[in-house]
Amino acid sequence: MHGDLQVSDLGAPSEVHGVHGAAGLTRWRSLAAGRALRGPYEAVEWACVPPGGISGEHRHTRTEEMYILLTGEGEALLNGAPHPVRAGELILTGLGATHALSNTGSVDLSWLTLEVPAQHTTSTAHAALAGREGEENMPVPPPGTTAVVSLDEQGDIDPRPVLVGPLRRVRRVAVAPETEEKFSGAGMEHSVFVRSGAGVAVCGGSRVPVRADMAVTTSLGENLVVRAGAEGLDLICATFVVDDAAGGGPAGTGEAR
Repeated sequence: MHGDLQVSDLGAPSEVHGVHGAAGLTRWRSLAAGRALRGPYEAVEWACVPPGGISGEHRHTRTEEMYILLTGEGEALLNGAPHPVRAGELILTGLGATHALSNTGSVDLSWLTLEVPAQHTTSTAHAALAGREGEENMPVPPPGTTAVVSLDEQGDIDPRPVLVGPLRRVRRVAVAPETEEKFSGAGMEHSVFVRSGAGVAVCGGSRVPVRADMAVTTSLGENLVVRAGAEGLDLICATFVVDDAAGGGPAGTGEAR
């Protein structure tokens, strides 16, 4: 943690057995936790299953979720229907939907997870804090929707209407050698994952070297600048809108002002 910038890499992931009731091993690492951020999200995580591995089927009754597939290929079971998936694609799971993911390829299947509490979850949590009904009385949501979209082909994706929470934009960004990409903190928080290359992330008074398989995540109000070194940078950038009134909606450029 560097001030209001969370910095993580994939070193020493945890080994988790039986994820969502499925047999087998999943490697997992938290890249950013909601408790250190100001937006209403749950987590930014990395997960990986070996060939033949499975992340078990489960229903999202409290959160909505996006998987960003990084390596490998597999099969996503979305509301009971199988969908072939591969690196470079996004899997969107709305509130009330079910999903599972299995590795059908010959190499590790890895992905980023962006998980966000749904609006009714946040409202119920606030009610519980005020002494009213809590999560045990939370109504079961109706069946939700899902989608698989190609980030590699589209490059810049607004996940609505499948997802309705603060996650509003996911994009691939190629930063040319010795240039920079700017991210505004006005009403927004960003999580940036480095696919390849090396450079420096600058946020407030923090200046942090970054390289492949590292993530940097900002807090609300903090501008971020990512500067590429001689190799350039290949980034995946997720933007969460915390305050629509600040002009940080999907029409914004994401650049610092």
